[in-house]
Amino acid sequence: MPKVLISDKLSPAAVAIFRSRGIEADVKTGLSPAELRAIIGEYDGLAIRSATKVTREVLEVAPNLKVVGRAGIGVDNVDVKSATAAGVVVMNTPYGNAITTAEHAIAMMFALARQIPEASASTKSGKWEKNRFMGVELTGKTLGLIGCGNIGSIVADRAIGLRMRVIAYDPYLTEKRALDLGVEKVELDELLSRAEVITLHTPLTEATRNILSAEALAKAKKGVRIINCARGGLLDEAALAEALKSGQVAGAALDVFETEPATDSPLFGLENVVCTPHLGAATAEAQENVALQIAEQMSDFLLTGAVANAINMPSVSAEDAPRLKPYMELCRLLGGFAGQLTQSRDGVLRRVTIEYEGQVAQLNQRPLSAAVLAGLLSPVMHGANMVNAPILARERGIDVAETVHDRPSEYQTLVRVTVTTDESTRTVAGTLFAGSKPRIVEIKGIRVEADFGRHMLYVTNHDKPGFIGRFGATLAGAGINIATFHLGRAEAGGDAICLVSVDERVPDDVLAMVRTLPLVVQATSLEF
Repeated sequence: MPKVLISDKLSPAAVAIFRSRGIEADVKTGLSPAELRAIIGEYDGLAIRSATKVTREVLEVAPNLKVVGRAGIGVDNVDVKSATAAGVVVMNTPYGNAITTAEHAIAMMFALARQIPEASASTKSGKWEKNRFMGVELTGKTLGLIGCGNIGSIVADRAIGLRMRVIAYDPYLTEKRALDLGVEKVELDELLSRAEVITLHTPLTEATRNILSAEALAKAKKGVRIINCARGGLLDEAALAEALKSGQVAGAALDVFETEPATDSPLFGLENVVCTPHLGAATAEAQENVALQIAEQMSDFLLTGAVANAINMPSVSAEDAPRLKPYMELCRLLGGFAGQLTQSRDGVLRRVTIEYEGQVAQLNQRPLSAAVLAGLLSPVMHGANMVNAPILARERGIDVAETVHDRPSEYQTLVRVTVTTDESTRTVAGTLFAGSKPRIVEIKGIRVEADFGRHMLYVTNHDKPGFIGRFGATLAGAGINIATFHLGRAEAGGDAICLVSVDERVPDDVLAMVRTLPLVVQATSLEF
């Protein structure tokens, strides 16, 4: 039974989802880093919000951990790089609180335009300063979105409903998507020069850090109003304070800060600033939604292998997971076969080419290719799996190519893996027999029909009389029972292949004896 630790407060309904699906769920909130490290080794999954910090040190003592689920959008509190290296899937819930966060940005925009917080404080203090608080209408104003993804597109929709003109800067926004949303796609400098209100809706990355720098604020239209409900660090708070004092920026509303909890900021003493303590997702509906969503996602992954909203690996829908499972197993086995044949004497692994034909060509190939790489690298890299294998390949300069063939195939499904090193090129191909059983059908271009066995022995030899007898006698003399025996050859008298399944691992001394037999070119023990 999979076991999940819930280390931040989640809805009781989310806890019930885990338990109703047969997953043991322990709720232990408020753990110190040391306390978390002491117990995390027991768990397959870790469900968090923003309080728990999933650091490299935590991951190093979590050998069973398979998935970290963040009930929310941001994963700033997760060391994603270390999680990926450890083969741990990191999931978030990008849609569960999108509406709530977008609504908060709209609320902040209204509060800023009409100076509502200051007017409320003044009135409650016994003053009636009607002439002091002169606001501006939002109707007809130009709103500039920096980021137009899930949340930004909702803000755009609401702003268009307010009769605002909306322009957007987002490198990933297509012209068609912009047209569908009713926004104008522009470059950042144009947005700065035209927007009367700017809202930020982008993740914090090295590319977006301080995207509203002192230089950018100087380029902005004088009197602009700025709202940030996305991530602290997207704007330079000290530069923004100076721009507010000079009048370059008329007002700012911030829900997020570079350092949180934010107990001090150069913005706090300014009247034309509205601040809230990271309330973007703080509605009952959003908190419930993200909690339920992460519980479903983590349960699907642990029980079926379905991957949704993962930060560090391809998604596999709950519907696709059962259908992809036999294909992924075929790909893993083919990668493992090629990896075990690629020895260090062959030189550095340079390139992997994966070809898909038949029914598999119609499927999602990204997780299948990840499975090939996991199988390929696992013989020499302990802990390689579908999460970290693509990263490991990239770090080692291995070129990975995928080819999808739209052509008639002899098999309903065919996957071919070609591995190129400094010294050699090897190819192995396989299919699914009866729709679910992985089978080898080709090795180095030679037809060989063989099921995968737990223990196998792969031999290449010259096709001459006498080999089979001597080979069988050698294994029999060592007390090794042959379960299946498969032969293939390029041509009569040429290169041949012998692939056998045996009941137990072939000992090194027996393998050495096989290698000394006449006609044997290579002999390799395989395990799957």
